[in-house]
Amino acid sequence: MDSNLILSNILNPPVLFFFLGMLAVFVRSDLEIPNPLPKLFSLYLLVAIGFKGGHELFESGLSPMIISTLLAAVFMASIVPVYSFFILRVKLDNYNAAAIAATYGSISAVTFITASSLLDKIEIPYGGHMVAALALMESPAIVVGLVLVRIFTPKALDISVDEKHDRDDTDNKHHKDEVDNKNNKDEADNQETSWGEVLREAFLNGSVLLLIGSLITGVLTGGDGWTKVHLFVEKDLFYGALMFFLLDMGLVAARRIQDLQKTGMFLISFAILMPLANALLGILLAKLVGMGEGNSLLFAVLCASASYIAVPAAMRMTVPEANPSLYVSMALAITFPFNIIVGIPLYLQTIKLLGV
Repeated sequence: MDSNLILSNILNPPVLFFFLGMLAVFVRSDLEIPNPLPKLFSLYLLVAIGFKGGHELFESGLSPMIISTLLAAVFMASIVPVYSFFILRVKLDNYNAAAIAATYGSISAVTFITASSLLDKIEIPYGGHMVAALALMESPAIVVGLVLVRIFTPKALDISVDEKHDRDDTDNKHHKDEVDNKNNKDEADNQETSWGEVLREAFLNGSVLLLIGSLITGVLTGGDGWTKVHLFVEKDLFYGALMFFLLDMGLVAARRIQDLQKTGMFLISFAILMPLANALLGILLAKLVGMGEGNSLLFAVLCASASYIAVPAAMRMTVPEANPSLYVSMALAITFPFNIIVGIPLYLQTIKLLGV
């Protein structure tokens, strides 16, 4: 792998601010970013990449290659949690396996932004439709993770037919049938409500809605809209906000490293090896579709990254049995730094070697 490419990525100002945040925690500095600001930076970054992607999608239009790319994105977001789940079940219960699998099936927008900033720096072009791929890959993994829990986790309240008959007395048979019917109806209603909440969280959570809304706005307003707001979403302001956001991410990641002591080598290895496998699969799929060098890198990064915002929020609500310190720590304290230090340059080098 080209050491100059790694160095170029690490010496990117936002990436250095990430390490500054980690260093601040390790040396026990009192450095911190006040609470409302990280959320504001996150919202701004989503608006900027969404609007810019929408404008570029307006300029390029929908081609067969773009449609193939978006279909490939949905495919990867749906299949990664499935095989990840079965690997994780070797050591974990179904709840934690599903939550971690969903985390690695979804994406990290900040890793995507870091990769796109590297492409800008080394002047490799990429398409705005990759932002649409980013938006499409956020939610399917949440739904797949919940489906896996429902399929492979037996319900504690289930009773076999034989046990039910043994307990039924002839004198109160009709009464018990009525109670059973009512309980079954209540359970069905609860499951319906639960699935409604899952789908709402998966497809209408704030980050997905803002990203898609910004993308659509960029497409609808076209060149006129771009002229009005391009200074707001272009490089100078964008990179300044990204520096502060990654500084905060460094602070959070360093604090999460302590949680990794509980995970053991299996999950630490998974947090490094799974992104490599997913990236390779993504690169081969990109070659098959014919995405081109820049788009292939962004697609590989999306496949290799792990969510530490949208999926944890959904999993905490829908799978409370899973331990958040596992999937949040793995995604944020291992996979995210690995991708921005080693992963992105490695994926780009692999793309060059394979002639994608």
